[in-house]
Amino acid sequence: MNDAAHWTVAPDHPVFAGHFPGTPIVPGVMLLDTALHAIAAATGIALDTCEIGSVKFLARANPGEELVIRHVRSAGGAIRFDILAGARKIASGSIVPGSSV
Repeated sequence: MNDAAHWTVAPDHPVFAGHFPGTPIVPGVMLLDTALHAIAAATGIALDTCEIGSVKFLARANPGEELVIRHVRSAGGAIRFDILAGARKIASGSIVPGSSV
């Protein structure tokens, strides 16, 4: 893949107070938000003009776990991404950059 960003959610992040007490996991919305912002920072695309093509959450991400967000742009312009914890795929998906209306 073309680009990668590394990210670790601090074990004491406030999101874990409600997601889920006793067995905390990184919420999917937080994974997706972080991936989108990492991709936007690396590519210069404007998120407000993008469409989420697909997202699939495959495994849990734990507090303090180092995650790698990898992405590649296809010839058609879509950006495919994976979120990994070591060899484990946490999530994958695609976004389609558009133009503002």
